[in-house]
Amino acid sequence: MNPLIELDQSTLDAADKSQLKAWIQALVSQASETTVLLQAKTAEIKRKDFKIEALTFELPRLRRIQFGAKNETLSPLQRDIFAETLAADIAAIEVELEQLADIEPCATVAKPKRPRAGRQPLPEHLPRIEHHHEPESCTCGQCGNDLVKIGEDITEQLDVEPAKFFVHRHIRPQYACRRCETMTAAPIPPAVIDGGMAAVGLLTWIMISKFVDHLPLYRLEQIAARDQVGLARSTLAEWVGRVGVALQPLVDRLIWHLLQGNTLHADETPVAQLDPGKGKTRKAYLWAYRSNDLQEDQPRLIVFDYQPGRSGEHARQFLGNWSGHLLVDDYAGYKALFASTGNRQGCIELACRACAA
Repeated sequence: MNPLIELDQSTLDAADKSQLKAWIQALVSQASETTVLLQAKTAEIKRKDFKIEALTFELPRLRRIQFGAKNETLSPLQRDIFAETLAADIAAIEVELEQLADIEPCATVAKPKRPRAGRQPLPEHLPRIEHHHEPESCTCGQCGNDLVKIGEDITEQLDVEPAKFFVHRHIRPQYACRRCETMTAAPIPPAVIDGGMAAVGLLTWIMISKFVDHLPLYRLEQIAARDQVGLARSTLAEWVGRVGVALQPLVDRLIWHLLQGNTLHADETPVAQLDPGKGKTRKAYLWAYRSNDLQEDQPRLIVFDYQPGRSGEHARQFLGNWSGHLLVDDYAGYKALFASTGNRQGCIELACRACAA
């Protein structure tokens, strides 16, 4: 039963009943406030528990990114992708806020813009296309007198011309001698691929895009298709193979120059190689050989040797009979190079300071 009703039915006098009613109502109000406060505290605890749980799952991931094995960490290029996306989003938001401020100005004090650092000058070797912007009239709009040039305001903008396809037409007139009954014409211009339709510039663009910019051939096919130029992937792959054979003499010459030095740096790094027969990737190795920058009479050269494994035999085959100072890490595959065998004199080992530390 309601305690207030029981109090009304009791034999207490009116003054005591009134005082007890006030106490009961105060207790009920205090209990109600306590219930609301407990509900708010419970909601706050749940929110904090949820936050702690989220951070508990996030912390191992961050630790794995920073300290985990190499195959579990994000590469610097992948981290740069997120940083680039964040910078682009921030710039877009700032522009939208500026547009909103122009449309609906507010009475609040605007935050002063952060001063921007002076941008770097554009490279001097780039060609300049000058655009002269003269005023509509050479007379003063106030008094009508002739205007006198007192200076120039010069601003520069960087621009780029995307890959532009065009055709070289080689016209070779043919001449005949009526008396000798012979015909004369200029020789066919030399080409990297005899009888092919690809000029040197197109082959260069394909090789740089594939091996420097890491664009697969299907993307190059799509880029050409936007200009209504049909370049099948099979054709592009054939050109890549033919150019590789054509450039082999240049590679051999670079290796010859590299082996003329008396000090070399060597190292190997794993790369993932597709294994179509098994439907997955296997580990191959890219061996790098670098000249000594401190040797003034030798050009700075780096030659890469792609091999399917990490056996030290690959280094021995590349260096051949070369003997000199070889700077490598403590990988056992290089040890055979430092021993003299038969007619071959062993190399002199230079220890890697970073590995020793």
